[in-house]
Amino acid sequence: MSDFTSGFWSVYVALITVVSIIACGVLLKMLSSKHVAGSTVETMGHTWDGDLQEFNNPLPKWWMWLFYITLVFAAIYLALYPGLGSFSGIYKWTSTGQYDGEQQKAQARFGPVFDKFVKMDLKDVAADPEAREIGQRLFLNTCAQCHASDGRGSKGFPNLTDGDWLYGGDPQVIKTSILEGRGGVMPALAAALGEDGTRDVAHYVMSLSGLTHDGVRASKGKEKFAQTCAACHGPEGKGNPALGAPNLTDGVWLYGGGESTIVETITKGRNGMMPAHKDFLGDAKAHLLAAYVWGMSNSQGAK
Repeated sequence: MSDFTSGFWSVYVALITVVSIIACGVLLKMLSSKHVAGSTVETMGHTWDGDLQEFNNPLPKWWMWLFYITLVFAAIYLALYPGLGSFSGIYKWTSTGQYDGEQQKAQARFGPVFDKFVKMDLKDVAADPEAREIGQRLFLNTCAQCHASDGRGSKGFPNLTDGDWLYGGDPQVIKTSILEGRGGVMPALAAALGEDGTRDVAHYVMSLSGLTHDGVRASKGKEKFAQTCAACHGPEGKGNPALGAPNLTDGVWLYGGGESTIVETITKGRNGMMPAHKDFLGDAKAHLLAAYVWGMSNSQGAK
């Protein structure tokens, strides 16, 4: 990779760019030269509809000057902004610099608003109408892509309105999830259980939440569940918030509760990732967002 980051490539790109602009100007000059008045204009050999011919005339003046203006604009732009290899331009503009500047302006304008709420208890923030409005906008911009605009989620993305929490529903825990992210892993157990054993455990899991199941298979799967699954989901299948292991008895399913889906989950495992937002949002915005998310499933406490 060092060959592609050496100074040679910067000079190479800059040279190709400059030569291309000059070549376009020379070509434009050649194509726009005037023919001598009264001389015979050659045709290009193309004829349509019997007598419609293409003549070798120069470009129209207005079209020619549009091209010249484009070349001049390109030269000025490349002098002012990055584009010629590693040359940063007279203005020293960068996309990250522009972003940082916009963030600083936004912080100066909205920082006092966020600071007011970050000092409040999360449940009090959830009860504040202004805070909920700000939190909703943060949610729509940051979280709705996965959890949907109404927070009800979709396959593989938790429903945030039902009161069922993988890591616990305390407001501070929700804030930690937003700031630090979460990584949920369900290991593949096909090799340990085998095909029949996997189906037995699946039917036992289905029995835990009252789904229609095969009683014989569920009976066989109970012992296998205790040996293989109870370490994470608990001996009664009620889950473990410390690990993010789901409660298998409440009828809430992240990927679906049908036999085929449960068998697939046990066979292949699952990997869920909630990205960390601490660098993007910061503590103050995460505080407002956590209060809004908590309020989704605690509407009484948020009013």
